[in-house]
Amino acid sequence: MIPILERMMGVDTLTDEIIAMDFLLSAKTGVRNYAMAVTECATPEVKAILAKQLEEAINTHEMIVDYMMRRGFYKPYAIDEQIGRDLQNIQTALNIPS
Repeated sequence: MIPILERMMGVDTLTDEIIAMDFLLSAKTGVRNYAMAVTECATPEVKAILAKQLEEAINTHEMIVDYMMRRGFYKPYAIDEQIGRDLQNIQTALNIPS
């Protein structure tokens, strides 16, 4: 978004990292929900459709994680650093005007 518009709309603190993390959390929720749905299917046809959707959700999650790792937004192998980033992002999100 254009910086002047971001300030006018009150989202100048909404960073790419926060948006990506929100997308990642949504993708994780989707994976979990599809996995649960696959185990509750009534027919093999529905199970096959949901299993395909689950696979696509897992692939989407993988692409988001890869993007975030390349940009330095997500460091799953440096836990202390990741916790620090998470705390910083929480503070940034809390400071976004409602």
